[in-house]
Amino acid sequence: MRLIVLGCSGSGPGPVSPASGYLLEAGDARLVMDLGNGTLGALLRHLDPWTLDAVLFSHLHPDHCSDFSSLAVFRRYHPRPPYDATAHKLPVHAPAEAPTRFAAAYAPSAAELAETDLSDVFTFHTISDGSSAQVAGATVRAGRVDHPCDAYGLRVEAGGRSLVYSGDTGPCDGLVELARGADVLLCEATWPHDEDAPPGVHLSGRQAGEHAAAAGVGRLLLTHVPAWFDGEQLLAEAKGSFGGPVELVAPDAAYEI
Repeated sequence: MRLIVLGCSGSGPGPVSPASGYLLEAGDARLVMDLGNGTLGALLRHLDPWTLDAVLFSHLHPDHCSDFSSLAVFRRYHPRPPYDATAHKLPVHAPAEAPTRFAAAYAPSAAELAETDLSDVFTFHTISDGSSAQVAGATVRAGRVDHPCDAYGLRVEAGGRSLVYSGDTGPCDGLVELARGADVLLCEATWPHDEDAPPGVHLSGRQAGEHAAAAGVGRLLLTHVPAWFDGEQLLAEAKGSFGGPVELVAPDAAYEI
């Protein structure tokens, strides 16, 4: 397995990185996990989007899904497509409201929204707590996490290796259970630790490390640091609560799983 970071800036794009988006090569599967602001352009640097096997969404906040509209334009209007996108639709695994939310983001008017559902070039599959799907030989499992919307962590397994992506979450047992024994946990670390931080929103660097330790993962990769916080501070927090290898991911960087 190989993880390529398309973007890792939390809550929106930053000065040196798009928002959240990750390309995962898992056996024969080519998967994108989340597609936030600016990530489609990054994807074009690393992979022909026509070769994707599926797109996975942890949740539907804009910094994790806003470039889906651009992907729809790419598949609908590319002047030289290698195949008929309406005959070979791209699978999208996402929370239940994805078809209507993505149609609303794509359509510029109420009139177009009335006849737009994007099902001409995509097939939508609902993820839920405990759901599992096979994608090009990889197994994708979802587990509910604690965030102010319908949100899930994602576990991808292929060839005896496993990666868990936290999506956005506050502290929760669901992430620990989903990540149990994983080779790599790609985990959000959005703010410095503060006992008065609002619950059910995000993790601190320290909490990301605590979740990795509780799950017994092999390696922790930190992501989703907003432009207004210092990633090195969050990295130091995580290292203080997790004894295994910890890294702060960088845009366009690749990580072997």
